[in-house]
Amino acid sequence: METGNGQGAGTAEGEPVWIGLPPGLLRMRRLLLVVWLGLLAVAVGVLLNLFAGPVWAAFALLPLALMAWGWVMLGRNWASWRYAERADDLLISRGVLWREETVVPYGRMQLVEVTSGPVERHFGLSSVQLHTAAAATDATIPGLEPAEAERLRDRLTELGQARSAGL
Repeated sequence: METGNGQGAGTAEGEPVWIGLPPGLLRMRRLLLVVWLGLLAVAVGVLLNLFAGPVWAAFALLPLALMAWGWVMLGRNWASWRYAERADDLLISRGVLWREETVVPYGRMQLVEVTSGPVERHFGLSSVQLHTAAAATDATIPGLEPAEAERLRDRLTELGQARSAGL
């Protein structure tokens, strides 16, 4: 039976135990959306007001409408991401309209990287990237807390070495 920490093969019924992404990733993406589209709305409003008049400055509401739509879409996208560790492979599932599920066998993993750009580091996030022999099966799990990313990297590396030794 699964202990709930994501380490193991799944439930007794054979279903994998899915782990979602932490809410910090959603906060980071939404903040970036607000900053960039907010700046765009202000710039469009000021420039149109100066050069075309106050009536045209109303077009600055378009980036704000796009921001509201993007806020909802980012939430749906974030909620669609999840991963599960099974006995022989790692599952990664994502997608709102088109669901995509990637299965990465532990024995096929060649490299497991933990990366974190400056914005991710500011929000305390890291990404785990899995490289396999086939470039089409490379997979990434974004926005993990650094401790979880390192735990996952170490576990996947250990399982990958154990599985590839038997080939």
